[in-house]
Amino acid sequence: MHPIDLHTHSTRSDGTFTPAELVQYAHKKGLSAIALTDHDTADGIAEAVQAVRALKAQASGPGRDDARALPVPELIPGVELSTEYKGRDIHIVGLFIDWRNPSFTEKLREFADARVLRNRKMGRLLTKAGYPVTMAALERAFPGTVITRAHFAQYLLDRGMISSIDEAFTKLIGDDGPCFVPREKISPQDAVGFLLRYGAVPVLAHPLQYKMSDKDLLKLVSSLRDIGLVGIETFYCTHKPADTAYLSRIAERCGLLPSGGSDFHGTRKKNLDLGTGYGHLYVPDTILPPLRAKAGKAGTETE
Repeated sequence: MHPIDLHTHSTRSDGTFTPAELVQYAHKKGLSAIALTDHDTADGIAEAVQAVRALKAQASGPGRDDARALPVPELIPGVELSTEYKGRDIHIVGLFIDWRNPSFTEKLREFADARVLRNRKMGRLLTKAGYPVTMAALERAFPGTVITRAHFAQYLLDRGMISSIDEAFTKLIGDDGPCFVPREKISPQDAVGFLLRYGAVPVLAHPLQYKMSDKDLLKLVSSLRDIGLVGIETFYCTHKPADTAYLSRIAERCGLLPSGGSDFHGTRKKNLDLGTGYGHLYVPDTILPPLRAKAGKAGTETE
C-alpha cells in the first residue's frame, strides 16, 4: 500500500514547485497518486501529465531498477475553488476535473478574473501605505500564475519592504489587515453545482479550518451533500487522530466519501511536506477508487 495526496499546489497558483517538479517529487516520495489542485486554474495539468508520461518512459527503460522500485504516481486533475459562506472563506476541491473542456476552463478564468480585480485594489492600497506594488509588477515577477496574497507577500519580501511572509499577513494583507480587499466569490453551493456539471468530484476542503461549531459545520456539510457534494477532507496536514475520527463520523453520517491531502505549497509553508504534511499525515490509497467511481467519464481521462 502506498500513500496518496489529493490536495497540492504548484507555481500555477501559490506553490513553489512547478507541476513537473511536483510530480517528480511525488515519485521520489513513493506516492501512488497525486492531485494537482491549484487555485481557480487547471493550467498546470498538461505539464503534470507530461511529467507522468516521462516517468513511465524512464521506468520502462533498460537498466533503471531504481526508477521501477517506486510507483509512478497517477495524476488526478483537480482545482481548488474559493467560495464565501456567511462571511467565511470556504474552499471546495474538485477532483477528476474535465481540464480539456474549453467551457470548463473558460469558467475557471472568470473565477481568476475576480482575483485580478481584487489584486489591483490591494496593490493601490499597499502603494498608498508606502509599499509600492502593481498588478503589472506582480505578473512580471510571477509569470503564468494565478496571483494570490502569497505572491504579494513574496514580492514585498524579495524587495526588502518586509522582513518575513508572516509580517505581510499580520501587518498588511491578512483578513483584518488595512490593505486586504475581499474578492467577489461564488457560494459553496454554486461551486459544487459547477463541478458536478462537468463530471468532477466536489470535496469540502479542510473543514476544521473554518472554526465552525459542530452544529454549524454539520449544517453546511448536510446542505452541500443535498446538492451533490461527494467527499470531505477527513485527512489533512493539521489533523490530529481525533480530528480525523471526528470528520470521519460526519462523513459517515452524511454519506460522504473521505478525501484529503497535505495542501502542499512547496517552500511557502514551512515544515509542511508532500504526502506527510507536518510529519504525521497518511492518506491511504484505498480511498481513491470510490472517489474515482463518482467521476464523470471525461474527468477520469488523466492522460
